[in-house]
Amino acid sequence: MAKCEICGKLANHGNKLSITRSHISKRSPRTWKPNLRRVKADINGETKRIYVCAKCLKDKKVKRA
Repeated sequence: MAKCEICGKLANHGNKLSITRSHISKRSPRTWKPNLRRVKADINGETKRIYVCAKCLKDKKVKRA
């Protein structure tokens, strides 16, 4: 399973509720996946391809090559 190599963000699991939300028994499992991007980044002076979430890219936690 892919994860963000900067913050360690992984997929989360939970229940998807029905549209009406009137019957509590109408649930089905679902997964929320992080918005990962494969980017070239400078790590310790080397250029590597790593998986980084979009939030880390937006917050400039990664220096792109």
